[in-house]
Amino acid sequence: LLVFSKLAFCFLLWGHFSYELKLFREEGIYNYSTMLMREDLGVMLLGAREAIYALNMSNISVKNATVYWRVTEDKQRDCTYKGKSAEVECRNYIRTLHRVNDSTMYVCGTNAFSPTCDYLLTLQGKPEEGKGKCPFDPFQRYSSLMVGNDLYSATSINFLGSEPVVLRSSNLALRTEFKSSWLNEPNFVYMDFVDESFDSPDGDDDKVYLFFSENAIEYDFYRKVSVSRVARVCKGDMGGQRTLQRKWTSFLKARLDCSLSEPSLPSIVQDVFLLRHKDWRKSVFYAVFTPQSLSQKSAVCAYSVSAIRDIFNEGKFKTSVAVETSHVKWVMYTGEVPVPRPGACINNMVRKMGMNRSLDLPDKTLQFIRDRPLMDEAVRPLTGGPLLITKGAPLTRIVVDSVQGLDGEKYNVMFIGTGKKRAKAVNYDGEMFIIEEVQLYENHEPISILRLSSTEGQVYAGSTFGAVQMPVSNCSRYETCVDCILARDPYCAWDLSTKQCSSVNTLSPSPDTIQSLKKGDVSQCPPLDPVTAVELVLIPENNIQLPCQLHSNLAVADWRFGNHTLHSNNKYYIYSGGLLILSASETDAGQYSCDSVEEINGQKYNQTVAVYRLQLYSDPTTGILPTFGTEVPSTTEAIHKPIHLTPGPVPGLTIDEPLSPASQNDSGRITHLQVAVAMLSLICLSLMGVIFWIWSRGHWERLKFVQRPSESEARKQSTEYRQIPNRTSEVKLLGPESGRPYSANNNHPAVDFKGNGEHHFPPMANISSLDGLGYINDESEI
Repeated sequence: LLVFSKLAFCFLLWGHFSYELKLFREEGIYNYSTMLMREDLGVMLLGAREAIYALNMSNISVKNATVYWRVTEDKQRDCTYKGKSAEVECRNYIRTLHRVNDSTMYVCGTNAFSPTCDYLLTLQGKPEEGKGKCPFDPFQRYSSLMVGNDLYSATSINFLGSEPVVLRSSNLALRTEFKSSWLNEPNFVYMDFVDESFDSPDGDDDKVYLFFSENAIEYDFYRKVSVSRVARVCKGDMGGQRTLQRKWTSFLKARLDCSLSEPSLPSIVQDVFLLRHKDWRKSVFYAVFTPQSLSQKSAVCAYSVSAIRDIFNEGKFKTSVAVETSHVKWVMYTGEVPVPRPGACINNMVRKMGMNRSLDLPDKTLQFIRDRPLMDEAVRPLTGGPLLITKGAPLTRIVVDSVQGLDGEKYNVMFIGTGKKRAKAVNYDGEMFIIEEVQLYENHEPISILRLSSTEGQVYAGSTFGAVQMPVSNCSRYETCVDCILARDPYCAWDLSTKQCSSVNTLSPSPDTIQSLKKGDVSQCPPLDPVTAVELVLIPENNIQLPCQLHSNLAVADWRFGNHTLHSNNKYYIYSGGLLILSASETDAGQYSCDSVEEINGQKYNQTVAVYRLQLYSDPTTGILPTFGTEVPSTTEAIHKPIHLTPGPVPGLTIDEPLSPASQNDSGRITHLQVAVAMLSLICLSLMGVIFWIWSRGHWERLKFVQRPSESEARKQSTEYRQIPNRTSEVKLLGPESGRPYSANNNHPAVDFKGNGEHHFPPMANISSLDGLGYINDESEI
């Protein structure tokens, strides 16, 4: 992550700990991409390909019920005749799940490019037409919302996907006008409801807000340019009497601005979440944006419901004008705006004019909004700019929780999905901290949906592979007070009485609880126990690797040898995982320490992470240095001598014989060289004989080349203390990882999924950043 403007980003979760996940998947079922939370029943409805599951929200590995909704052979055959894939596209993907009442849910599926809807708890066998309610294409972005008994949907209404529509399915159905000025090749993202009629002094109506991207009509560019939009319609809209019959009379849209610091094409909205407040005016939309240019920057921006409402109610309109080249140009409308205001909901002022329904609106007002649905002014972020900017893997999914700290203040915590991982971030007075980043799927599946249950304290993610559940926080992973406080996790606080990092839900403000979210002040923490030094052997002319795992990506390693600070040069190589001593000599014996130095709010925090004592190797019986050919003892006891813990031998590992010291005579070297040349010649002759024999028998296909160790295996070895001989390519580990276990602040684990139930992330030695993640461009969240 990078630092932009006044924002600082901090990874505060990595180290060696297990993170529990609960997984649900069923063999042969894929695309777990639709979720409906029934917190009143403690049940999560999960829609997949040709199946709907009722899962226990506390433990989604527990399945309560299943309904299968498979496509018929006739439907599948008709779909393939139209050029679609029988095994992929011509299946029934569940895309819509909505609650109708306490006992009934409304469900729609693509049904082999023939959208169909029905009712649950069990399918009632009364399928109804799903066009406009559900997309034809299972991989097309789409959004829908159930308000009362009315279904609002944004999708394509034809097989080719060329006719987009925003539709209300009810006794009085309404839809958008099929004009490019209304919707121009849109990509629908999110839809939600705001009850603006509540406590409204002007008697305003409730609104449905829609977020999407589309090709801009207002820009002059040599190619199509996509822009992000927010649109809204009024709940009480009934269409027009003559103009806009059965069409929205309140459809307005405006551009969403989430500008980055560098010149680039507009960023594209990928997902949105509405953080509700009891006063709807203080509700906030959080949105994630990705670039459409070569830039790799993604952003999170927040928008006030009040600010969006003001632009639609008071802003100026754009209008089209013809220019000499016969092109149409969109500019700000400066003429007289009809009364009642075009696109406005029916309110007290309109009622005083004798118009109680949209059917009563004059044609002049309706004709204006039919031709000019676009606002001139863009919606600006609540904070004036992005809350978070990252470089690398795009941010593609978001949910937000509001947490009350021990100081009584509310903190908004963002859970952000990327191509393969889930990150948790929080903003403290303009300073953004990414508290943790967790890989949810071992096979690097993209996250297609992200949902939050504040009641259960759980986050749920879905992908092609399966559905995963994890807690919003696991405070017990912070083993020390310093780690707990510097994590800046609003869900956690340090309990002095139990000497544990505990959930704030189980604590109350008292002198025994410590939480410093804004400042990260660790001065109240008890002093840390001294780090246990590890004694290691030094074999001359070998390269020695000393691992040092820092607790934060903002921290800097400060290596010291005795009283001297070390810097990277031709002798020492300092990297993110530790220190490498090149061609060690007798003068390199001594004590090495690695400190983590981190600056928060102008104050530096130092913490010793690892201490090593290098001792020159000598024969345990003679006390002299080994010469070439002398076998180094295979037991680790002679090499590793921790002060309090004696590690056992490492299974399956052997120790390299040391290279000959510089004092060895020339005749010995010549003798060894002659022997080596003779052996090499013998090996070459043997290989030639084997190759000729294989060729003569015609068995070339049986040759298999040994693969290099995988990158993940290499990373797992990177924390081992190593003696690396200078003149050999083979590296063999001398012993187990040194030093005390590192407390957890930033983790990039992988999980071994073997079935439903709990899964644990094993620790990984190297922690990658967001740059390594993949991109999501598949189906939308429902």
